[in-house]
Amino acid sequence: MTGMPLTVPYGADQTLYLVMDTFGPRDLQLQNPIERPDLDSVINDLMLARFNNPVGIYAFNTLEHWTADISKNVAEEIQCRCDIEGAPVPAHLEDFVANSLNSVRTRKP
Repeated sequence: MTGMPLTVPYGADQTLYLVMDTFGPRDLQLQNPIERPDLDSVINDLMLARFNNPVGIYAFNTLEHWTADISKNVAEEIQCRCDIEGAPVPAHLEDFVANSLNSVRTRKP
């Protein structure tokens, strides 16, 4: 995915989360990634519609220098929370959840 850093910055042992968000239709360019300090903040902000059109969620660790596309994990957690509450996935997250659960994401070299 373009826009993802190829290297993770050095620093304290911390995992940070980036939400790749767009304005308007899918064809528009990505906004600057929005950083969150923990996964629960990401999920809560998604549920509260604090993003326009999320298209990917990424985690990176500053000490171990790894990155991961965790979109599918986040979509599964959103689906699980909705199932527990007996509610449908919120309309503003339907596309994100469906796309994340139904697509195979590959990383280009």
